[in-house]
Amino acid sequence: MSGPVISPREAEVLALLGEHLSNAEIAARLVLSVRTVESHVSSLLRKLRLPDRRALARHAAELARAEQSRSAPALPAPLTAFIGRVRERGELAEAVQAHRLVTVVGPGGVGKTRLALAVAADVTGDFSDGVWFVDLVPVTEPGRVGAAVAAALGVGEQPGLGIDDAVLAALADRRALVVLDNCEHVRDGVAPFVERLLAACPRSRVLVTSRARLMVPFERVLPAPPLSRAGGDESEAVALFMDRAAAVGRPPGPAVSEEVVAICERLGGMALAIELAAARWSTLGLDGLTTGLSDQLRILTGGPRADDRHRSVRAVLDWSHDLLEPSDQALLRRVSVFVAPFTAEAAAEVAGFAPLDPAAVVDGLGRLAEQSLLAVAPSETGTRYHALETIRQYGMERLGDAGELTGVRSRHLGWCSAGAATLMGARGADWRARFDAVAEDMRAALTGAADRPEQHADAYRLALSMAELAFARNLLGEAQQRFEQAARLADAAAGATALRHAAAVAGCRSVDGDSFRLYRAAAAAARRAGDTAGAGRDLAAAATVAYRFSSSFTRVPHVDEVTAILAEARELSGDDPAAEAAVALAEAAVVADAFGAVRGDPDNTAQETVERAEHAVELARRVGDPVAESAALDALSGAQSWAGDAFAAAAAARRRIDILASAPPTPAGTHELMDALAMAAGTAVGLGELPQARRWGRQLADHPLLAEASHHATSWLLVAEAFAGDVAEVLTGSVRFLGAWEQSGRLRSRSLGPAAASVAMIHGLRGDHDARAAWLAIVDQAGPSADHRLGYGAVFDAMVMLHHGDAKSALERVAPEPDQVWKWVCWVWLHWYAALRAEAAVLAGHPDARDRIDAARTMVAGNPVASAQVDRAEALLDGDLPRQLAAAAAFDAAGCRYQAARTLVLAGGEHAAAGEAALAGLGLTPTAVR
Repeated sequence: MSGPVISPREAEVLALLGEHLSNAEIAARLVLSVRTVESHVSSLLRKLRLPDRRALARHAAELARAEQSRSAPALPAPLTAFIGRVRERGELAEAVQAHRLVTVVGPGGVGKTRLALAVAADVTGDFSDGVWFVDLVPVTEPGRVGAAVAAALGVGEQPGLGIDDAVLAALADRRALVVLDNCEHVRDGVAPFVERLLAACPRSRVLVTSRARLMVPFERVLPAPPLSRAGGDESEAVALFMDRAAAVGRPPGPAVSEEVVAICERLGGMALAIELAAARWSTLGLDGLTTGLSDQLRILTGGPRADDRHRSVRAVLDWSHDLLEPSDQALLRRVSVFVAPFTAEAAAEVAGFAPLDPAAVVDGLGRLAEQSLLAVAPSETGTRYHALETIRQYGMERLGDAGELTGVRSRHLGWCSAGAATLMGARGADWRARFDAVAEDMRAALTGAADRPEQHADAYRLALSMAELAFARNLLGEAQQRFEQAARLADAAAGATALRHAAAVAGCRSVDGDSFRLYRAAAAAARRAGDTAGAGRDLAAAATVAYRFSSSFTRVPHVDEVTAILAEARELSGDDPAAEAAVALAEAAVVADAFGAVRGDPDNTAQETVERAEHAVELARRVGDPVAESAALDALSGAQSWAGDAFAAAAAARRRIDILASAPPTPAGTHELMDALAMAAGTAVGLGELPQARRWGRQLADHPLLAEASHHATSWLLVAEAFAGDVAEVLTGSVRFLGAWEQSGRLRSRSLGPAAASVAMIHGLRGDHDARAAWLAIVDQAGPSADHRLGYGAVFDAMVMLHHGDAKSALERVAPEPDQVWKWVCWVWLHWYAALRAEAAVLAGHPDARDRIDAARTMVAGNPVASAQVDRAEALLDGDLPRQLAAAAAFDAAGCRYQAARTLVLAGGEHAAAGEAALAGLGLTPTAVR
């Protein structure tokens, strides 16, 4: 029986109901009348036989969830049929449904991957959030298992969060199956990663293929045995041979079935061995295959854990290898150094030396591909070749046996270094694809070279290039890792430079505890190199980070620790200008609390703070370092805000953007620019310059390094849009914000609390008190509690209270004089706080209302929104209707449509209806009049 017919327009309405929009909001989004939307809602209730609007919203959410599951990436599609394995397939499917972690173990070439893929396809319907396949073959470092899973899931890095944690956050509440294929070479990384994943993601399951089990207590192990030979010519092994032999153009007839049975038995039922043998059927015949196998079997050389089944795989590989011409044998072993698909040009450069002619490498690759020893695949960057992992590892062993391992690895390292140099100077639409195509080989080359002291210099250069490339690719976690790796491979002086870059990348990631650690490590390296001034500069930077970004530290360093670091920085800096500038900035941060960490000397005056910051700016300007000058200007901006000069604070913040325009896109410069954009947006909000705040906020939201961190990217844009009353934009942006914040592991930062509070305010203005309560709970987790309780929380709460006519509660919420809560309101929130105190006093009938108006007017002069609010308060107090209407026009001119509409409502009479209509058009409930 077919379901109800839902029209395209009804489907659009249903989807918006799933976003919990009101009829008026849906009408505005779809450019319909509210009456038409009501008609569609009634039709949907009837067609879907649902009782109410809430049930429709739940139904829409379920549809969206199902669509998300359907859009998950498909499993790899094998190019050949899956043969046999009926019993194992059923047992594995049952195990996956019954256990959280199932490991399929068996020797290389037995068919573990094909079995896992078949079962994953069988159970897809049991995992509503998708089945994800992760090939770990290219991964050469155990620590990068999480990064490979993240790439398969499409999960990017988050500020303040490692890539492993980003994966856990993405899968936290999802019913998903993660298939980790070919884990044996990175078991030390797979086991702890899987343990963390299963603990953090209770609805997810993991299916592993490996040559050895992971050795964890919660693991369910299923052996993948060789193909059954029971049943003679009806066996699974024979069926596989017949199928693959037919594929090469000469299917064996029934008369040779006994010989096929014998070959399959000799091969031990190993799937890879059977497939390789079947591929030779058309040229060698059964007698040739039989002869080749009879004398070529050799025992697998491995550790004591290797079992008999490995011998059959090695026998076939040895036999297949020995059938090659010497030049092709050399090519096979040499190209095995590539861990990712490679081009003929790359093969010629790495493998094309005596006895190989580089010009003949292409022909040799073709012969190896014809003999199933290499796979061939087209790509955007040309035809690429790839050896199956079993064959690649076999080739590496042969490379060692031939005495060529060190030489070929060196040539591979040189090829990777040249590729990195080419990428460093290139850009373009295909740059990411080109980097991704060679990145795994670069990582493998680094792993090999880092263990050989004679190649440390080359490894250092490649690690440094990889760090810069990873940063350009927005792989910030790896960029930091590679800079740290480069530091370990370098001499002390170069190591100090690499650690400074690593510290800056950590800052871009908002992992400021790492930044603090790395600047201290850079100082230690600089001292070893005899660069005492550089060490002083690094220690000053560490002290500054501890106070400048204290809200994002997991553990804030103790005041005594930071003070001691600053004292050491002073001692080491001497008269070096750059070090003196860094120390001056650290003193402004630590001694005068210019960044508002609320940890400095409580007796220091605002003027002292400003003077210290100005001194730091002047010293940085003399040095000619735009990054240092930007950081000092950030301190000056904070200091001027503490002094109550919001306009000077905003000017200093904007100067940073102009100064950084000429700075190269280094990690430090990029970190400064992102912070400068945030501060410019925030200070513009503080001045009531909402269009400018949205412009800076949009630039921040569109910054490529924040593409996977929407909570940081959109924070100030949400605040500006909320003050303006752009309800639809806030509701849409809040979904992006919340998803990214939850995916980040719900990190706490000073910039995130105001964003969440602004969303809560919009829900409050809409009259959705349940949603407001939910977002206020998020505020408590997203930012420091004192900031909300004493600062922006008072502003947002008072606006909601006044909107609903509760002037008395609003008056209590902003009862303290600004200087009683100075550190929390004097930056962005001072003008809003003062104007709200004046308006609340008027609407609540407070006897000091006139005095509050006069005090606020002086404080907010020059702020178009706050000034209009003070004018409106005085006009209400005086009953001056023309001035109220003038205030409405001022609000509208300042881009604050919400306050313009509310002013009309407060004006009463014929103006109230226009104001209520304007509020409804914004998606807000009517405001209560006094």
